[in-house]
Parts: sequence; structure tokens; C-alpha cells
Amino acid sequence: MNVLIILGHPDTKSFNHAVAQTCISQLEANVHSVFFHDLHAENFNPVSHVNSKNSEIKLDPQIQLHCDDLINSDGIIIIHPIWWGQPPAIIKGWLDRVLLPGIAYKFITNEVEKHIPKGLLKAHNAIVLNTSNSPYHKKDSPQESIWKNNIFNFCGVKEIEYRNFCLVKESDDARRNQWLKKIEDLINTTFPKQ
Repeated sequence: MNVLIILGHPDTKSFNHAVAQTCISQLEANVHSVFFHDLHAENFNPVSHVNSKNSEIKLDPQIQLHCDDLINSDGIIIIHPIWWGQPPAIIKGWLDRVLLPGIAYKFITNEVEKHIPKGLLKAHNAIVLNTSNSPYHKKDSPQESIWKNNIFNFCGVKEIEYRNFCLVKESDDARRNQWLKKIEDLINTTFPKQ
């Protein structure tokens, strides 16, 4: 399988980076190919342009690469912190610039002449791994709902796992290692060895 990993944290010493490396190592151990994009290391520009949704405009080479990797992925992993209750701007910008009509979704007309979205992604599974320094309450997680309902289901991805690891700032190495082991287990369950 080809698995796309998108990382949206600027600090290379962050727990987010450790999470990304754990995902890469486990996927490779399970004999999967990885498309890895550290958005900050790539100087990804999150700012959308007026014509960016026009399918007749030639895409910036960086955006084209991201679109190609997305189209060719059987699975997707998104890793980012939660800042001020939401993803960092670079993640939102990645969504705006890469999940384009004709790439991730299109609108079709149903039997009553209503336009409805049709997801185009071939990925069946997605995992979203978040970190935060605020207490996490699963019952009222807007992040989980947004990733599942407004993003991945909209684009045709049906199996979505969401995890939030908190409070990262107060965690010690033992706790972080427990979290990384849970991530390995999640990778093994979602993308088992071929």
C-alpha cells in the first residue's frame, strides 16, 4: 500500500515529529510505501489564490506533487498539534490547496437535480493524530467531527481513526513512549503487514 503522511509542526524536536517517525518506521516494517511531507521543512505555502480552484489553471509544482501523492495513496495519516482549538494554519492551508475539486471530490447531480458531493480519493483508511496541552474530552471533540465528517467522508474516505494525545507539555518520556506504542498498534491494525 501507499500511505501519505502529512506533518504540520514546525519544531523538529516536537512529539509530533516523534509520532511521524513512529508511523514511518512501522509502515515500512509492514512493507508499505510512504509519501512523507513535513510541511514546514518543505516551506509549504498555505495561502490559497483566487484561481487555485480553477481546474484549467496549471498547478504550482509543489501542489501538483502533493495532489499526485494524495491521488495515489491507499491510506492517509495527518499529524498536527491543536492550537487555539484548531489545526495550525499550515494544515488548513494544505487542505485548501490540495483537496481540490477534480482531485479529492466533485459535485454530481442526483435524481432530483440536486448537486451532491462525490468523494474521489481511493484511500479507504485515514488516521488523524493530534497533540494538545489542554484536556481532551472525546464527547465534545469538534476536531474529530471535522476530520471525519467535513473532510474525509466528503472526499470518499470511509474508515477514519482519530486520536488526541494530551497533555503533552506535562508528559514524561515513559508516557510518551506509551503513546508511541499505541500508535504502532494503530498502524498495525489499520495498515497491517502485507
